[in-house]
Amino acid sequence: MARRRKGIPIHGWLNIDKPAGMSSAAVVGAVKRITTAQKAGHAGTLDPFATGILPVALGEATKTAGYIVDDSKEYVFTTRWGEARNTDDIEGEVTETSEYRPSQEEMQDCPAAFTGRITQTPPVYSAIKIDGKRAYKLARDGQDVEIPEREVLIHALSLEEILDTDHARYRVACGKGTYIRALARDMAVTMGTVAHLTQLRRTRVGPFSEINAISLDKLEKLWQCPAEFEDLLPLTTALDDIPAVAISETQASRVRHGNDVAVPNQADGIVCAMSEETPVAICRIEDGNLFPVRVFNI
Repeated sequence: MARRRKGIPIHGWLNIDKPAGMSSAAVVGAVKRITTAQKAGHAGTLDPFATGILPVALGEATKTAGYIVDDSKEYVFTTRWGEARNTDDIEGEVTETSEYRPSQEEMQDCPAAFTGRITQTPPVYSAIKIDGKRAYKLARDGQDVEIPEREVLIHALSLEEILDTDHARYRVACGKGTYIRALARDMAVTMGTVAHLTQLRRTRVGPFSEINAISLDKLEKLWQCPAEFEDLLPLTTALDDIPAVAISETQASRVRHGNDVAVPNQADGIVCAMSEETPVAICRIEDGNLFPVRVFNI
C-alpha cells in the first residue's frame, strides 16, 4: 500500500519575496509549514544573503518548475569596489584589496563589454558539482577547486546609481546559469580593481515579478483564511510560453493513464494539454499524436 502523504493537496504557485539571511530551502520549509501543503519546491535558488523573487511551487505545480528555471531573470546588485572576497559576496573573507576606484565614465561604459553572450567562471563557493561534489563543500574543506568557464547570456546591463566612492548599484537582465557575483567580480577586473557584492535582489523570474510578490509574514497572516486567499497563482503560470492544446475528457482520461491520443493539425513540439479549464499534462506532439511527458494528478 502506498504511503499517504502528509498535508493537504494544494496545486499552484506562490510568488515569495525571500528575506535576507534565509536559504531557499528554508523558505520552502516555511511555506510548507504555513500552508500545510503536501508537496513544495522552488524554482531558481537564491543565495542566503540575497533577497527577492523566489517562486515556490505547491503540489503538482512542482512538475512545471523546470520551465521557470530556464526563464530570464532580472537583478539589482550593489558592488563594493577595492575589496575581493573568496565567496565574491559580503559573507566571505577578504582575499585582495585595491586602492583604485573606477571613474563614473568607467562604471557607465563597462556594461557594454558584458552584454550579449559572454563567458564567466562561476564562484568557487557555488553549488556547481565537480566530480560529483558541490564546489562550495570542496572549498570549505580547503581543496583547490577549478571550475570551467561557461557561456551565459546577458540581455541588458546598466549602471543605476553611484552610491559613494566605494559602492555602485547596477541592474541586469540575464539568462539561466548566470552568476551575478561572478559578473561583478569580472567587471571590476576590467576596470583595474577588485570587488564583491554587498547586496543582491532578484526582481523578476520569468512571469514572476516583485510587483505582486508576497512576504512570508504576509503569507502567514493571509493564509489563515485559505478560501479567501488570492495570491495562489495557477499551476499553468510557469507554462506561459508553452502552447495550450484542448483535448476532450475521453482523451484526457487516456492521457492521464499514460496513453497517446490523436491531435490532427497540431504542430510538433511541447504543449500543455487542457480539458476545459483543467491542465491534464505537459505533452509532446509528434506527427499528429500527443504523448504525455508529465501528467498532473489533479
